[in-house]
Amino acid sequence: MAKKVASKTARVVVLLGSESDLPVIEKMKPLLDRFGLSYRIEIASAHRQPAKLSRIVKQTEKSGTEVYVAVAGMAAHLPGVVASMTGKPVIGVPVASGPLAGVDALLSIVQMPPGVPVATVAVGSAGARNAACLAARMIALKDTKVAAAVEAYRQDLAKGGS
Repeated sequence: MAKKVASKTARVVVLLGSESDLPVIEKMKPLLDRFGLSYRIEIASAHRQPAKLSRIVKQTEKSGTEVYVAVAGMAAHLPGVVASMTGKPVIGVPVASGPLAGVDALLSIVQMPPGVPVATVAVGSAGARNAACLAARMIALKDTKVAAAVEAYRQDLAKGGS
C-alpha cells in the first residue's frame, strides 16, 4: 500500500519498510510542512518488495526528488538499499523494534560501506524529526525560502519552542 502526501513531485520521499512504522513519522510531517517541503510517503520493504522499492526510487528520481528518508527497524536494510539505488542524499531513521529496541537498526544503518553513505539520526520519533530538519538543511543550501524557514525554526527552538 502506498501513501502519498502532497504533490507527485516530492522534494522529500519518506520510505517506510512497513506500515507499522507510520507512527514514527507523525511528528516529521508537520516539520516538512513548516519548511515548505513537498513530500511523499511510500511503504516498500527492502526484503519483501525489492522490485517495488526500485520502481519507487526510479520514478521519484525522474520527478525531482532531492532527499530520501528511509525508516526501518531491526535489520534496517532499507536506507542502505535506497542509497545503493541513488546518488541523492539518504537519511536513515532507525525504529525501536524487536528484542534490541532499535540498537540493531541503528548499527545496521550507521555501518554503511565506504562510498554508500547514509546519514543516520536518532532512534524513533526524535530521529524522524531530525531527519525532517536535516533534509530541510540539505535543500536549504540551494533554496533561500527553505533556508529562511529553517532559520525561523532554529530561532523558535532557541526561544523554547519545539
